[in-house]
Amino acid sequence: MSHARRQALIVRGGREGDSPVQTTNLFLSFLARNGFDVLVEDCLEVYEDKKLLAETDLVVQCRQGDEITPRESANLREAVHEGTGLAGWHAGLVDAFPEDFDYQLLVGGRLRLDLSETSRRRVRLAAERADHPVITGLSDFDTDAERYWLLTDPLIDVLATITFDGDESRPGAAAVPAVWTRTWGRGRVFASALGRRPDDMNIPQVRALTERGLLWASR
Repeated sequence: MSHARRQALIVRGGREGDSPVQTTNLFLSFLARNGFDVLVEDCLEVYEDKKLLAETDLVVQCRQGDEITPRESANLREAVHEGTGLAGWHAGLVDAFPEDFDYQLLVGGRLRLDLSETSRRRVRLAAERADHPVITGLSDFDTDAERYWLLTDPLIDVLATITFDGDESRPGAAAVPAVWTRTWGRGRVFASALGRRPDDMNIPQVRALTERGLLWASR
């Protein structure tokens, strides 16, 4: 018996600092092995196509550095609300369109990076969410990560955090969400602040939780 394949749409491009082509390429064969036909687009105009979005089971977005139009943003939000999954990582999803507050609410947060400070940091998985399919069976791990701040919706489901030390402006250390999920109507959203460079995705835990996040978010 044949099984219908699902449709994944990868929207990538923009600033090369986040390696949008290289990082998304790492997941093309994974998606194909898991039953997806994959369409890759390098422009946001694809969000103008409401029919395509409605027929898409998973949108993977890795794009930063340009503006999304009100219509494109509304179409994406509507598609997710009706069941299309949305997933991505780092600034390509979480800081893609800083002027679009409706988009930020859809994603569940907005990333603010300090690229002047990158160091080895501990990613701690949320013990109370150990049964979540994105992180179950995984353990805390270290990764190279920039210091960042995150404005978040309190209704997101935080699966992992990174703790940043205080500085001259902020007197105390703070645990900041690093990986989270959320629901949006009938759709699901997976977001990760990890994975800016291809080497980051080679860390087994980062690769595993990202792959699981793609599947979890998909319709």
